Amino acid sequence: MGIEFDFGAVLAEWPLLAKGVAWTLGLTAIATLLGMVVGVACAWSRASGPAWLRWIVGAYVESIRNTPFIVQLFFIFFGLPAAGFKLSPEVASVIAMVMNLGAYATEIIRAGIEATPRGQVEAAVSLALNKMQVFVRVVLPPALKKVWPAMVSQIIIVMLGSAVCSQISTEELSYAANLIQSRNFRAFEAFIIATAIYLVLSVGLRRLLNWVGPRWLFR
Repeated sequence: MGIEFDFGAVLAEWPLLAKGVAWTLGLTAIATLLGMVVGVACAWSRASGPAWLRWIVGAYVESIRNTPFIVQLFFIFFGLPAAGFKLSPEVASVIAMVMNLGAYATEIIRAGIEATPRGQVEAAVSLALNKMQVFVRVVLPPALKKVWPAMVSQIIIVMLGSAVCSQISTEELSYAANLIQSRNFRAFEAFIIATAIYLVLSVGLRRLLNWVGPRWLFR
């Protein structure tokens, strides 16, 4: 007897899939916005901040970059309640994704900052711009332009990593696929469809970010 596939049984649960996609995109959008802010602030701290601040930021970056995302997620969701901080699955997922992206974004953006020609900074200072104005107007835009492809790739990785958040019952796409297969026992079809959706989301998000960057973040 040959194997029979029934993708219709999975597609019939499209409201669950749609909800999962919405949660995946929502988590990614929030993590991208906040993670970029964290990355820029920490990159500035590592490049120009006082020694004590560079040490703190360095410890944060190394601890995140050298531990698995799922461990970070479990620590936030299961560990923090022991210290009196009880979080919902969604909030814990956002915090974990922001912390993860922020750490990687810090090193990516710092590489762009350090590649800025020294003469460009000195010219800005000679125009009586203060330190913050020099950073925001002169250093940051070209730095982002240099590292934007790497940043986009990291954002995609964080979006795909959101699949791990189903482990704490965040209702994103992989959670929806697992719930569907538990109802109709069509695991192969459910996860093939989820894989295809992740692929479409990744390609679409990459194109969107590559369009947004040159128009809104740097010129």
